[in-house]
Amino acid sequence: MEIKRNIFNTLSDTLSGPEVVILLGARQVGKSTLMERLEVLFKGKREVRKFNLEFPDDLLFFSKSESELFSELTLVPDTILFIDEFHYLKNASKLFKSIYDLKKNIKIIASGSSSLEIHKHLKESLVGRQKIFKVYPLSFSEWKQTKGKLDEFLIMGGMPGLVHINERDEKIEYLSQIVQTYLLKDIKGLIKEENVRAFNHILFFLAENQGQIISTSSMANEVKMTSKTIEHYLNILEQTYVVYGLHSYSNKLSNELKKSRKYYYYDIGVRNSLVKNFKLPKNRKDKGFIYESYVFLELHKKLKANIDLRFWRTKQGDEVDFVWIEDLVPIPIEVKSQYTDINPPKSLIKFMKNYPEAPYGIIFNEDRNEDTTYMDYKIRYRTFENVDVQA
Repeated sequence: MEIKRNIFNTLSDTLSGPEVVILLGARQVGKSTLMERLEVLFKGKREVRKFNLEFPDDLLFFSKSESELFSELTLVPDTILFIDEFHYLKNASKLFKSIYDLKKNIKIIASGSSSLEIHKHLKESLVGRQKIFKVYPLSFSEWKQTKGKLDEFLIMGGMPGLVHINERDEKIEYLSQIVQTYLLKDIKGLIKEENVRAFNHILFFLAENQGQIISTSSMANEVKMTSKTIEHYLNILEQTYVVYGLHSYSNKLSNELKKSRKYYYYDIGVRNSLVKNFKLPKNRKDKGFIYESYVFLELHKKLKANIDLRFWRTKQGDEVDFVWIEDLVPIPIEVKSQYTDINPPKSLIKFMKNYPEAPYGIIFNEDRNEDTTYMDYKIRYRTFENVDVQA
């Protein structure tokens, strides 16, 4: 079954411009498939050349000198160059810049797994010449095209490869292979060999404590490493889109936590594979964190340049799961798998008292879907089927 990705129309709209299009994201999230579908748009209209630098022959082709490579790639004007896994290419941004500046209407569409080197080079050499798009696992709205239910999405996640697998055991094995191949092998190539065991410990620690407030000092004590090393490894995981770090929101109160963070894996299914638990949410002790992770990932896919996402907690223990900040206006968000109380959570109201510019608060839950008012504060109850701040 073919899933229409939400990002596809946005990508296709960029193809008429000269900018280099860069697709970044973790492995197996659908970057190559998106490139294949973009290629169809040019069929019979423009010359297309495709490369995948994980293929030995293509990598060999790109091992030529810079001048030779530039000459061969620019020989035919009005060409589309698709370059998959371009992070294996040395001086990629220099090459892309030279082709762009030649003005021969040669369009580059490249994908990479977001290594630290990619970020460094793109920032330095392609400013004003590139459009970067982040590709994520399927959102629930995309997943629903398969007629799949929310419960399955909450345990298997949104890795696109699952769409073509029917059996539960095969899906679990597929996710296990992603963990073994791409987390425990690929990313470990970025660290020193002697620290592999500690790095694995960090992966499992983050999975077991997903959605909980974590300090680097507590992690350092847990895995017997320095806080500086922990920060370095967390940075690697974030820069490769394996985990997302969520910072605390602190704007006014001196008793708000300012340096604490939460971490979420880029996909619920990958996280469940790490903790080896594929039970339905209703049968799990971590049910609340499953729903919270789901809401976080759905919100994260909607972030734009003028939007930030944080959490809020005071030293007295008042906490709001998420704060959506759009054009500097905060909207507090709580996640409750089941919420039968007629009144909203006290922490949500406390946040709105402290930040009266918040236009409303949101409570995502299983059943309730309505707009209410409590003590003159506007509260929106929304079900998990529709995770949207503006709806």
